[in-house]
Amino acid sequence: MNYRYNIGCSLSNLKGIREFIRTSLKGYDIPDLEMSAIVLAIDEMCSNLMIHAHHCNPDHKIELCILEPQKGRLVFEIIDDGNVFDINAFSEPKMDNLIHEKRKGGLGIRLVKSIMDSVEYGTKDGKNVCRLTKEFKNRID
Repeated sequence: MNYRYNIGCSLSNLKGIREFIRTSLKGYDIPDLEMSAIVLAIDEMCSNLMIHAHHCNPDHKIELCILEPQKGRLVFEIIDDGNVFDINAFSEPKMDNLIHEKRKGGLGIRLVKSIMDSVEYGTKDGKNVCRLTKEFKNRID
């Protein structure tokens, strides 16, 4: 299995990303709650990339790939050529500070890390690659 989706960096395109993930993973026996969590994590990473690295410029493109390098392991790659942001180097704000300051935001990265089994950054063919991995036990064949 190998799925690819190219899209412009407009937040209005996030709906297409969510539909692409759900359609691509139809053959997997993934409970609805877990599917929604995966979609949320990928949506969060793509929206952060669109906003912070591409300033919502629809002429800039990102590519989302869903790969199955081995049975029971799915890898979601988000590929772009914008400013690199390493989620693992980000210092998460403390919950008390977020509440005290009444800040919106700051929880997305914490959420992504709690949903996915691993989050890695690298480069491939001169492009940035954010690789999110999720382990599964069941697949409908």
